[in-house]
Amino acid sequence: MQSAKRLLSLVKFSTVGIVCFAATVASVTVGCSSNADEPYKPIPAWSGRKPSLPPVPTLPTTAIKTADGYTVYGAIHQLRSSIHNADVTGKDVTVIGYIVDSNIATAPACAVHKTGKKDPEDCKTDIPTFVIADTKGDAKGPQIKVMGWASNFANVYDAIEKYKNLKEPPKEPLKDELWAVDMPFPLPAVGAKVKVTGKYGVNFAKSSSGIASDPLSGIITYSKIEVLEEAPEKAAFAKNDGKK
Repeated sequence: MQSAKRLLSLVKFSTVGIVCFAATVASVTVGCSSNADEPYKPIPAWSGRKPSLPPVPTLPTTAIKTADGYTVYGAIHQLRSSIHNADVTGKDVTVIGYIVDSNIATAPACAVHKTGKKDPEDCKTDIPTFVIADTKGDAKGPQIKVMGWASNFANVYDAIEKYKNLKEPPKEPLKDELWAVDMPFPLPAVGAKVKVTGKYGVNFAKSSSGIASDPLSGIITYSKIEVLEEAPEKAAFAKNDGKK
C-alpha cells in the first residue's frame, strides 16, 4: 500500500515538472518572437569625416636571383632571412652588380707606394674595398662591400703599374704579397658591371688589424671577378699621391 502511494507521488511530481518546463519554453518562445512583426530599418551609410589611411606600400620587384647569380638585393635578403641564410653563407656565392664606390681614389698618400716599403707609423689606412649595387650609380640603395682582393694599397700600386698598358689579361696576374690571391684585371673601377664570386657573410676576417663586420648587408670575401661591362675610366689613385 505504501509503495503504491510513493509511486503515485512520483508520477504527480514528474507531471508538474513537465508542465513547468513547457510553460518556460513557451514563455521564451513568445519573448523571442515578440518583435518579429517590426519592419527592417536600414542604417544609413556613414556621412562623417573619412578616415585618413596611409597609401598602399610599393613592394620591391627586384629579383632575388638570376641565371648567373644573386642580385645585390637578393643576396642581402637571403642573408637577413632566418630561413634562407644558409643558402648564401658559409659557401662561395656569385653576386652580380655595378661598382658604385671604391676607396682606391681616396687612399691616403702615406699608403700609396711600392710593395716592400713600410707605411709610416702614423699612417691610418683601410683595406682596399669596392662596393656593388644593383643599379649603376646608385649610392643609396642596397650595397655589398667586396674585400680580400688586395691586402693593402702597396699591392694596388704595383698592380696599377703592371696593368696600365695591358689590353688583355696577363698570363700571370700579380699576386698579393700577403694573401697570395691574384689581383683582379682590370682593377675594380667605379661604373663597371661585375660578377663577383666569394664567401659571403657578416664578417671579413683576413685583416691583420681586426675583423671587419657589416651585419646588415654583409661582406663578400673575394675569390674571383668577371667584368661584364667595363668602367668608363680605369682605377687610379688621386693625382700626386703616389710615391715610388
